[in-house]
Amino acid sequence: MPGNRITEGTRTLIRHRRLAAVLCLFAALGLSGCSLQQGEHSDAKASKAPKRPNIVFVLTDDLSWNLVAHMPQVLQMQRDGLTFRNFIMADSLCCTSRATIFTGQYPHNTGVRTNFPPNGGYEVFKKNGGEQHSFAPTLQKAGYRTALLGKYMNGYQPNHIRGGTKPYVPPGWSEWYVNGNGYPEYNYNLNENGRLVHYGGKPEDYLTDVLANKGVDFIKRSGASSQPFFIEIATFAPHGPFVPAPRHAGMFGTLKAPRPPGFNEPDIRDKPSWLRSHPRLLKPGIRRIDNGFRNRVRMVQSVDEMIGRIRTTLKELGIDRETYVVFGSDNGFHLGEHRLAGGKMTAFDTDVRVPYVVTGPRVPPGRKIEEIAQNTDLAPTFQELAGVRPPPATDGRSLAPFLGGATPPDWRDTALIEHVKPAPSPQDPDRQDSAPGAPPTYNALRTNDMLYVEYTNGEREYYDRARDPHELTNIAGRLPEQQRRRLSDLLYALTHCAGASCASAGRSR
Repeated sequence: MPGNRITEGTRTLIRHRRLAAVLCLFAALGLSGCSLQQGEHSDAKASKAPKRPNIVFVLTDDLSWNLVAHMPQVLQMQRDGLTFRNFIMADSLCCTSRATIFTGQYPHNTGVRTNFPPNGGYEVFKKNGGEQHSFAPTLQKAGYRTALLGKYMNGYQPNHIRGGTKPYVPPGWSEWYVNGNGYPEYNYNLNENGRLVHYGGKPEDYLTDVLANKGVDFIKRSGASSQPFFIEIATFAPHGPFVPAPRHAGMFGTLKAPRPPGFNEPDIRDKPSWLRSHPRLLKPGIRRIDNGFRNRVRMVQSVDEMIGRIRTTLKELGIDRETYVVFGSDNGFHLGEHRLAGGKMTAFDTDVRVPYVVTGPRVPPGRKIEEIAQNTDLAPTFQELAGVRPPPATDGRSLAPFLGGATPPDWRDTALIEHVKPAPSPQDPDRQDSAPGAPPTYNALRTNDMLYVEYTNGEREYYDRARDPHELTNIAGRLPEQQRRRLSDLLYALTHCAGASCASAGRSR
């Protein structure tokens, strides 16, 4: 039978192993050394070296916690792995969040404060050395195959040429399939490893599906190699204009947006002036919110299917037990809460607390982490998992101990949120960032028990989240002066921290 044939290579391997056994026997008798030679020696050495894990990072855009209930693959990830229940964005805005994710630094240290110039966007990130400070070059230098698919930074154009004749690929990325404006999900260009490729309006051109196909292909090709890999698939979903894949467009026909206690908040007299100007939502506005929520749920179905395909592929390749899968979002999204029709950028829980779920080697199934994590922690986590020491300029800390079932000592209890109101920009695709009703510039502290906000105009917010988790009653005016000063001093320390001082400043007790 063909399956029972012994090849010449197999005979050679058997002879080597017999020889090794004889040498070991001689060693036991004191007659010779037991040093395995040639192939046997290298195999034994390789078996002792720990294999560095693969990492798959699925980063969504504007995905809020209320969408997870409609994502069965993410719910399965929660059962199989670990959920960070208090993962707080340092700024609930796309480009500032992504700059922090790549570098592990707060916005006041990346210099990326808005989505577009002069205070943010891709050009500012690049000018400030963000591409060199990103985790990608360090992982690639450590021997990882790296790939970025989908969204990069606001203002990036796939046809951007720098120092050559081909579209530019930033340092640190072995493979690059990146788009500039993929929000409509159709009729876009991808920079595919320095070659511009156009995708049209056919169902198979739906961007999230294209990214899923390319991601699975990269995993299959990389899984056949002994080289570890890191892949980030950054979807534009579920960002507006809320275009679902055709196969999902008719689903959830009667679904309505959630109505938490803060939805269309009846009394906002205690809120800061920028929010007090918002009238109550009327029936037409609420219908638009329900329609938007339905389409957001429809959009994430393709993201959820992608996660299922990725995890199935890893299992079929036999590398699921040596691969971390990380699912998360760049920021949250409000849709009707506090009378806000749709958007982000506030310090409210809807905008800053986002889902982060991890499966992989030694990750305890079903574990929920209550400690505060931030997007500053992602870069040092990826670096530590890859066996790389994070740079001293890193403001965050590695989450790797949590993934192994431990809780790091002296972990932070306070998150920093900082936001600069952008100036109006023609590059803003939906004009949300500089809308008249958007919040002004502020800095905030967030713990599991409270939210404290200082606006540049002198207004304050304070919510006792233990008693008021929906942040309905602003009691800043009732704070004792000593407590207010302590909070203000802590906020000052965090907004001026850098590197290791951020970790110490984030421990208020």
